Amino acid sequence: MQRIATVGIISKPNIQRAVDIVSGLLAWLEARSVRYRCDEQTALYGGVTQWYKREELTPGTDLVIVLGGDGTLLSAARAVAGTDIPILAVNLGRLGFLTSIALEDLYPELERALAGEIHIGRRRMLDCDLVRGEQVIGSYSALNDVVINKGMIARMIDLDTYVDNHLVTAYKADGLIISTPTGSTAYSLSAGGPIIYPTVSAFCLTPICPHTLTNRPVIVSDSSIIEIMNHGDEGTFLTVDGQVGEPMSKGDRVICRSSSKIISLIRPPQLLFFDVLRKKLKWGER
Repeated sequence: MQRIATVGIISKPNIQRAVDIVSGLLAWLEARSVRYRCDEQTALYGGVTQWYKREELTPGTDLVIVLGGDGTLLSAARAVAGTDIPILAVNLGRLGFLTSIALEDLYPELERALAGEIHIGRRRMLDCDLVRGEQVIGSYSALNDVVINKGMIARMIDLDTYVDNHLVTAYKADGLIISTPTGSTAYSLSAGGPIIYPTVSAFCLTPICPHTLTNRPVIVSDSSIIEIMNHGDEGTFLTVDGQVGEPMSKGDRVICRSSSKIISLIRPPQLLFFDVLRKKLKWGER
């Protein structure tokens, strides 16, 4: 890994203790002659006058520090995706499957990063296109999941689902989650989906409250192309990582495929995936 000369910092809003955290972090970096670029929220915490939009933060940056929860990381991932810049994600939230570095480990991990002694976990993203007629009206990349669900009216939607042009089923459900292995511990898990080891090359199709109780989650290869045809009326929504998206119309198609974009997450060398699961899901130990 090249020498870290400049870091970008992205912070979650409305965290009272982040003022002290960011101020301490900026002083720590300055003491080591490491330059920094802050997003707007970080600049507010640290009293910095110059800040950058998140999508403009990465040029010239060797490392991105994320202070917040998984939602902050998902937002940061869209800005960093495809750059191969490592992300050091520090958990200031509650659960934090992805932001698994504790606050007390921030400086030890930064010391390792400056010394070039980092352990990287690579997470591939999922690309999706929203197609209306023959026109692509929206393109997105997701780290966790792509979700098609109903709007405010409490009725099910009809979703014809194909994998590599083969019909899987016509779901009648509250919605459908197309999850990456990274996202298998997010919404998909809450909807009854399986936990997928991060290096498994797969997607998971998880129906949300299906009308047919035998409609269970299905795991497919990430080399597959998944296509969903919406037969629902107005009020169906496409949501990407729970943060961006747009309303769908009847007849719209969502096409999902493996992305060329990879997110590089810094992991403490002693912290393995099952360690995170035991801690976050409170699994018992002998």
